[in-house]
Amino acid sequence: MRKTSILAASLSTLAVLTAMVAVPAQAGQHGRLVSVQGARGHGYVHSRDVSRQPGAISVSRGTQTNAGRGVASNRNASWADGAYHGGASRTFNNGASASRSTDVVNNGDGTVSYDYSRTGYDGSTRSVSGTTTRP
Repeated sequence: MRKTSILAASLSTLAVLTAMVAVPAQAGQHGRLVSVQGARGHGYVHSRDVSRQPGAISVSRGTQTNAGRGVASNRNASWADGAYHGGASRTFNNGASASRSTDVVNNGDGTVSYDYSRTGYDGSTRSVSGTTTRP
């Protein structure tokens, strides 16, 4: 009896794992929240949220410690009709932040236009833009 129940449990576990692997990523939203607490008040909380849609994705993450330190970051990208836009930012609890942005457009004549901008933690900004032929 015991051998039969172990075999049945193994087969049902295999069926569940196979179904999980066979499912493709679909549009939607999901997230996770993790809280780790240790001795003497040490610990942190971490969250992650992901949103996927056809032609776009957005990911937000945040970590906060019990000591008051923390960081929040966001990334996003979208693409459609020969155009791409991507961006990211990170902000700390002390107010320091940095960000970047990228835009690429297929001009339809064998060239691609691009625009890249980055702002550092010190507030300085660097931008690069232009047009180049497609490889």
